[in-house]
Amino acid sequence: MLYSKLVEKLNSLNTASISEERRTILQPLIDFIQAKVDAKQIINLNFICTHNSRRSHLSQAWAQATGSYFGIENLFCYSAGTEATALFPVAAKTLGNSGFKVETLSQGENPIYSIKYSENQHPIIGFSKTITSGFNPKSGFAAIMTCSSADQGCPFIAGAEKRIPVTYEDPKVSDGTPQQAEKYEERSNQIATEMKFIFSQIKNK
Repeated sequence: MLYSKLVEKLNSLNTASISEERRTILQPLIDFIQAKVDAKQIINLNFICTHNSRRSHLSQAWAQATGSYFGIENLFCYSAGTEATALFPVAAKTLGNSGFKVETLSQGENPIYSIKYSENQHPIIGFSKTITSGFNPKSGFAAIMTCSSADQGCPFIAGAEKRIPVTYEDPKVSDGTPQQAEKYEERSNQIATEMKFIFSQIKNK
């Protein structure tokens, strides 16, 4: 069971606000997940952006939580970058504000966070890592490209069963401005709403 604040958040999101154009972009990911559910196979989703610092982590966390919300089993969500930097603290804080329980496990240039969405599920371990990291699956996963620069700059991803571009505008553009918290929440809400739509379409047999 998800934390009650996360359930309230997901209940409040209106998937009807997603445009037809955007739904078309999301459909290949829906099809990938549905095929895995139908075949009773593990669903590995790896969300990839350039620095594995913002959008990929937001997507990973919301996909894992939303899959649980809809009772999708054998779902494992990951994130990676074409280079490793650090999970940006405002992204972690934004998840915390939405109902995830976020704890810093280690400090340093690339801090490690525990991101929990449920009392009885393993936490998401949030830190910046590259596509080749041993922390991520080596084969049989969908590579979901959350930024256009990673999509263009990484034409081949070893082991990916399917490559699906689902790109988001980078909230980094607001860093250091009075709009920073608002922009991160806006992007997080967009990602959460789209993940809710994706998993709401999955037919669990």
